[in-house]
Amino acid sequence: MNSFPLGHVKTERMSGIKGGTYLKTTAHLDRQSQLLLAVNGLFVLAGALSGTFLHVYLWKSKQDYAMIAWFSVAQQIAVGLSFWIGGKWVKQYNKMNALRAGVVLTGVFYLLVLWVSSNIVHWIWPLGLLLGLAIGLFWLAFNVVYFEVTDRKNRDLFNGWVGLLSSFTGIIGPWFSGLLITWLKGDKGYRVVFTISLVIYALCVVFSFFLKKRKSSGAYHWMEPITQLRSKGSPWRLMTPGLITQGVREGVFAFLIGLLVFVATKQEAKLGQFTLITSAISLLTYWLAGKWYKPRFRNAGMFAGALLLWIVIIPLLWNTGYGTFLIFGIGTAVFMPLYILPMTSSGFDIMGTNPETVEKRVELVVLRELSLMVGRFVGTLIFIIVLSISKTPMTITILMLALGAAPIAGWMFVRKLLKTE
Repeated sequence: MNSFPLGHVKTERMSGIKGGTYLKTTAHLDRQSQLLLAVNGLFVLAGALSGTFLHVYLWKSKQDYAMIAWFSVAQQIAVGLSFWIGGKWVKQYNKMNALRAGVVLTGVFYLLVLWVSSNIVHWIWPLGLLLGLAIGLFWLAFNVVYFEVTDRKNRDLFNGWVGLLSSFTGIIGPWFSGLLITWLKGDKGYRVVFTISLVIYALCVVFSFFLKKRKSSGAYHWMEPITQLRSKGSPWRLMTPGLITQGVREGVFAFLIGLLVFVATKQEAKLGQFTLITSAISLLTYWLAGKWYKPRFRNAGMFAGALLLWIVIIPLLWNTGYGTFLIFGIGTAVFMPLYILPMTSSGFDIMGTNPETVEKRVELVVLRELSLMVGRFVGTLIFIIVLSISKTPMTITILMLALGAAPIAGWMFVRKLLKTE
């Protein structure tokens, strides 16, 4: 087995100033990286079609923010457990089967949603746990394979393409779903959208069989995450709290923003339009970031991105109409790559520091995802506790402002890691 990741770098011979030659290296993605991007794109497309409106579907069954938050909590618990326990499967057995199981279980989740229909409010916990298990298995396997097919030189390029594809699917998926739901009206539109997602998940499984079966890599160390956090000098003692703060924001914003847009407009088509506009801008910004964002820019770029992501929330203190949410969404689309790419790439870079950390890549991916899960769990619990005291629009906005400051704290934790690059 190779000691280091399998990403490729394209080398071009260029003419020198005095007739000599020098080598210029440019990041390049090989066929396996491209196939992994295709699997990711299909998985994200299916999620964009249905996931955008899943929380609206729950809201229509029962208008209760806390219920939807508990659904998110159930997901996070299952995500954490699936990462920790599934790590043994991914490291010692067939990680591609774990990836496929994640896709299949996501399809099963939407089948069950179609089956329980209007009774979904009585199935919040089991459905949340199932979706969390599916998401955990897919992203655990995906992140390990991603680490293996990329290296430090092309990781920002790969992440840029991931963001680009996510933005593109975010343009097409929610807009198309919003039109379908509005046109077909009522429950029928949701059932059609969920069914289309099932078909795409099936295609995702088919594409996954073109990815090479990757070798297992030794015994799985159950307590490695704790060992890393207890080791003096381990970069994970800085990266872990940084990831937790990232999760604090994600845990609430992931379900709350789309729901608030729908509550403000009462139209699925408007939510689809909102997602279309913001995702179109994200497509451009992620493309630019993937092309021009270099490791030496990560420290300053991440701080600027974190600060600006917080500033764009401030207008919601005065107005919570569709236009203000659109300003917030556009600002988030513009500034998110500045923050998220350094956080993501740096975490995977420290997994490839030496042959020992490469050998423990599965356990380190588990540590990374457990850190995010803890942050999402904490953020969602804070949301539930605050809303049990007050549910006014101003309370929700102030809470968004508080949680939205978490990325700034994340930069403070990881800035020393960024400065060493």
